[in-house]
Amino acid sequence: MSRIGKLPVPVPSGVDVTIDGRSVTVKGPKGRLSHTVADPISVAQEDGTIAVSRPNDERESRSLHGLSRTLIANMLTGVTNGYSKTLEIVGTGYRVTAKGSDLEFALGFSHPVLVKAPEGISFRVETPTRFAVEGIDKQKVGEVAANIRKLRKPDPYKGKGVRYQGEVVRRKAGKAGKK
Repeated sequence: MSRIGKLPVPVPSGVDVTIDGRSVTVKGPKGRLSHTVADPISVAQEDGTIAVSRPNDERESRSLHGLSRTLIANMLTGVTNGYSKTLEIVGTGYRVTAKGSDLEFALGFSHPVLVKAPEGISFRVETPTRFAVEGIDKQKVGEVAANIRKLRKPDPYKGKGVRYQGEVVRRKAGKAGKK
C-alpha cells in the first residue's frame, strides 16, 4: 500500500469539498480549485476527511495513488493558506519594479522586460532585488516563478541573474592567469 496514498486528507474548517464522480472541487476563503482524478483511482469524503483509494496493485494504479492524494492535499492548502515563491535578483543594475499587477525587470538587456500576471497569480515586490509570486494553485505558482527565473538564469561565473531565495549557485573558476 502507498504510504502517502493511504493517509486520509483532513479538510480544514471553512473549506467546502464537492466530489462529483471523478471531479473534486475545493472552495475556501482564498478561492476555488478543481481537479479531475485519473481513471482507476476513487475518492470518497468521510466525516471531515477525504480518502483516496485504488482498486488493485497494478503499477499504474500504485503510481497514481499517492499522486492523486497529494494533488488533493495541495488544493486544500492552496485555498486556505495559498502558495508563495520568493525570488532574488543578483547583479549590478538588475532590479524589479511593480507596474500595476505586472512586473518590469531591468536585467542587463537593452530594454526592460515586462511580465504580465496570469489569472490567479499576484506579484509582491519587497525590495528592488526581491519579489514574490503568490497564488492558490501550487503548480501555476511554480511555473510562473520558473519562467521568470528563465529570463536570466544565474551565471556560474559571477552569480548574476534571477534565482530562488536560498538557492545555492555553484560557481566555476574563471580563466587562469599567465605565470
